[in-house]
Amino acid sequence: MSRVWNFSAGPAVLPLPVLEQIREELTDWQGAGMGVMEMSHRGKAFTGIIEAAEADLRSLLGVPGNYRVLFLQGGATQQFAQIPLNLLGTGGDGSADYIVTGSWSKKAFGEAARFGRVRCAASTEADRFTRLPTAAEYAFDPAAAYVHLCTNETIHGVEFPAEVTMATPAPLVADMSSHLLSRPFDVSRFGLIYGGAQKNVGPAGLTLVIVRDDLLGKAAAHIPSVMDYAVMAANGSMLNTPPTFAIYAAGLVFKWLQAQGGLAGIAGVNAQKAALLYACIDGSGGFYRNNIAADCRSRMNVPFTLSDPALDAAFLADSQAAGLIGLKGHKSFGGMRASIYNALPLDGVRVLVDFMNDFAKRHG
Repeated sequence: MSRVWNFSAGPAVLPLPVLEQIREELTDWQGAGMGVMEMSHRGKAFTGIIEAAEADLRSLLGVPGNYRVLFLQGGATQQFAQIPLNLLGTGGDGSADYIVTGSWSKKAFGEAARFGRVRCAASTEADRFTRLPTAAEYAFDPAAAYVHLCTNETIHGVEFPAEVTMATPAPLVADMSSHLLSRPFDVSRFGLIYGGAQKNVGPAGLTLVIVRDDLLGKAAAHIPSVMDYAVMAANGSMLNTPPTFAIYAAGLVFKWLQAQGGLAGIAGVNAQKAALLYACIDGSGGFYRNNIAADCRSRMNVPFTLSDPALDAAFLADSQAAGLIGLKGHKSFGGMRASIYNALPLDGVRVLVDFMNDFAKRHG
């Protein structure tokens, strides 16, 4: 069967060469006589897999030596709780600032409030999350243990620039689930970076955390050991059995990215894809609309609406018939959303744009 053009927000499309290598090695990894799913996580073979994956990730991102790379489970949603439990101090009596620019940062803020004192340092909810805060809108607590932000909101399609700067001495903690590995950025600007794998990294089930050494050892006394970053770092992410197959697959994605010219190379392709799709929306004479401020539009997640919502069902049915899937918008937003992650080829966006132009001609 032929493969579809997959615009799902996640779990998302994976690079075809990676899937083909997984298929080839599924029952016999490099002559081991068994697949990665069957290996002991403490055996020599898997130790080599996880060490290579970490080394390649560090190389791609330029991770400094004073940061730990953790391969965890539980998704970014678990991190909403794990972060305050780890960073608000051993007594849990510290405070943190949260920047709310969409559904995911709002959820992170609400979850953190269950575990300690948190403040909303800025929010664009009054503008329906169609923009980023201006510099004048930030109100930071100089004593905050950290400042949390989501650098790309998958639902609303708002993205921070690559070089995030905040007028605060607190370490920045960033949810990068939906655009990690999509462009170069300076890891040293952040105290902690985290993200679920199922967008640009690999299969669902793996969560990446990159944390600076000085933020370890601050966990609340009552935190479960499996959620303590310092404990997981000391055990090489293997206090318990890690998501071995997802780590293996992510390692293959890292090598695929290196073959694309690293993050600079893939960023160039991503820019082309986003420009092509936004040009189609903006040039449709109002048939399609994206209401996000132009200077903070996401290059990964492009939400849009049709001028007549009565056409939504026809758009989705016709697009699926054309081999374009995953275009229905999030239930809280409505309309459509095209997620154009790293592994979605430029040709896929061309096919989508051709379909959108044709649909507009037929129904406009």
